[in-house]
Amino acid sequence: MRIWKNTRLDGILLILSVLQFIITLTIALSWNQASIFLQVGAFVLMVMMISYNIIVISHVFTHQPWFEPAFLNHCVSMLNSLNIGQSVEIYKLTHVKNHHKYNNDRKGPNGSTQDLSSTYRDGENQDHSGLFRYAFLGAFGTLFGVLKTLSYAIRIWRVGKNESLIFSLLSKSTTKRALELRQIQLDRLFISIGILFFTIINWQWVLFCFIPALYLSFALVNIQNYYEHFGAEPSNRYANSVSYYGRLYNVITFNDGYHQEHHLRPQMHWSRLPEVHTQFKKDFDNVNRVVSPVPAMLGFFHRGRTQQSEKKKSDGI
Repeated sequence: MRIWKNTRLDGILLILSVLQFIITLTIALSWNQASIFLQVGAFVLMVMMISYNIIVISHVFTHQPWFEPAFLNHCVSMLNSLNIGQSVEIYKLTHVKNHHKYNNDRKGPNGSTQDLSSTYRDGENQDHSGLFRYAFLGAFGTLFGVLKTLSYAIRIWRVGKNESLIFSLLSKSTTKRALELRQIQLDRLFISIGILFFTIINWQWVLFCFIPALYLSFALVNIQNYYEHFGAEPSNRYANSVSYYGRLYNVITFNDGYHQEHHLRPQMHWSRLPEVHTQFKKDFDNVNRVVSPVPAMLGFFHRGRTQQSEKKKSDGI
């Protein structure tokens, strides 16, 4: 029986997922005995692992599940839902079916964006939102969603009737729709059981490390998305995102830097994104697109992009 859907290289992502859980458990068990310096180091490591999982591991998985057997993909979704504190299935629905459909659009006639994660959503005069508001205030909303997950135990973690956004993103196929709803329920169940387990073994770690690490990770992920689109042109399919082509970064992040290519071919496996770059090179050369000299997380160091964005505003673009 065939195990891997695309390539055995996805096994590296699986190993990283399992390692994250093991390291998290180890930190939780040893937290009270650790010195303040070790606790700070462990906290930083937690933030790095959660951020990396959301940006790379779970992101890759939402576009291209790793396994041929559905059962194994269900298990990965549950494991990484606990690792990142939010349902990977909901991540897939909102990211693949919303973000990649509307590509960080500007506000329309109704005064809002269709892309729920658009950097223009809370901006003024058709400009991007401020970074602080988008990243750090937005992270509070995500964290609140994690805490709400625990309260869903009252309905056995099913998707509630008031969760209209999720229902609007579900597949039209009755069979697929049922599977998606079941996966969300299982993801939420696993998150709640996991947090309860960690709270029992070390509530101090949950309160002073895990929850703050989740918040800061969500903020960093927002910064990542912000600079993957800041200065780009939503109306041009060849220039609606920002890529970074540093070799080391793309090895470490499984070609995450090929973001424009990813938006052109969302379902293309991560290992083939450089091929997409080659395929559309002529189109890229014919448009005024932003190519970052730094990874998206460090986009605020790309001063030229900020100046270019300011020029667009002054020109009324």
